[in-house]
Amino acid sequence: MDIRLTADQVPVVYHYYYLEKITTAQGVIFNHSLKELQKMEVFCDRDRSIPTGRISTLEEILETIAGRIGLEIEIKGPEPEAPQLIGQILNRYKHLWGSFEITSYEPALLLAIRDVCPGITVDLLYPRTEIWKGQEVILHEALHLSRLARARAVHLHPTQVSAEMVATLKGKGIETHAWDVNDVDSLAFMTAIGVPKICTDEFRMAQAYRISLTRKDDSIELN
Repeated sequence: MDIRLTADQVPVVYHYYYLEKITTAQGVIFNHSLKELQKMEVFCDRDRSIPTGRISTLEEILETIAGRIGLEIEIKGPEPEAPQLIGQILNRYKHLWGSFEITSYEPALLLAIRDVCPGITVDLLYPRTEIWKGQEVILHEALHLSRLARARAVHLHPTQVSAEMVATLKGKGIETHAWDVNDVDSLAFMTAIGVPKICTDEFRMAQAYRISLTRKDDSIELN
């Protein structure tokens, strides 16, 4: 889940900067207070005729589901205050940190959240590749940005991942996770090269794939 700050600096769960894509409001989220946001309706991204509720605070979501499932909590930033504000909330759930991973594209935000929440797991998100970058540059940046952030893992797009890259990063103490794994071929490849965690927009497809694997081999474990 993606965490952004409201105009009155409340951490809320919302992916986009702009509100009109899936809400009844207009403009950017950081120009609205929490009170204003909670008057708006949120719609299903794929069907705007289906209202799904309202924008929730980070604390509301943690109260509802923390401890029941693992959570990836992405600090969108770029506000320097974000780690402190988010960390104050996360510290109330320290007993559940084992099921949390904090992610960001910004190493500085990950370093800051580690200061506020010592011992919490942080992972670096690596963006889609610019056209001029080759695999050696991707590996170099993924490794050293992860080191800079003191991250457990780097999250790469499937187009960036190779078996050699996973092995090299592992040898340097960095796990490789993958995001945007939205087709069976990508899932099969990530499984084959030992990527332990993936992020997908196609949950039912991924669930069906995992079930098919466990039926073939009762000993296999997927996270």
